[in-house]
Amino acid sequence: MAKLYFYYASMNAGKSTTLLQADFNYRERGMRTMLWTAALDDRSAGKPIASRIGLEADAHLFDDGTDLWRDVMAEHSRAALDCLLVDEAQFLSRGQAWQCARLADEGGIPVLCYGLRTDFQGELFPGSAALLGIADELVELKAVCHCGRKASMNMRLDAEGNPVAEGAQTVIGGNERYVALCRKHFGEAVGYPR
Repeated sequence: MAKLYFYYASMNAGKSTTLLQADFNYRERGMRTMLWTAALDDRSAGKPIASRIGLEADAHLFDDGTDLWRDVMAEHSRAALDCLLVDEAQFLSRGQAWQCARLADEGGIPVLCYGLRTDFQGELFPGSAALLGIADELVELKAVCHCGRKASMNMRLDAEGNPVAEGAQTVIGGNERYVALCRKHFGEAVGYPR
């Protein structure tokens, strides 16, 4: 039976790298994969999925209007898929997360989702909240805070490098915009919510 997996972490934990390695492993064995990532994350100048260590791959792009069930099953009917891999899964809608579950349950396709668990205020993203609730397997990937502890929080920075505590949930950026911290150092930098 196919399963729905959610690999989650803070920034800089190697989520995209791990996804690309899994894709390589499937393809190396002659298996067919399909990759998806969020259309709103346009940081990569080349391929839609790009890791900080230089790995990259083409992928289909999803936005709020994408019907993953329909689009993936259409491809699966042309030639059977062995795995579906979704990067930036925090940007899935609740409905799209459930479509991923249906692809595993009814489509028989293993679905591997990779994404952030929480935003810069420690709040769950909608896609992450749904996946944490419905995934068959939850796998936490580890990032490291500057103190050596596990980094579980994402601190947003302004243009001058100062911590940001308020604003829109989604602001696309990398190391220039976010720092992965342990909860203690996150709380010291932006304060503990009341």
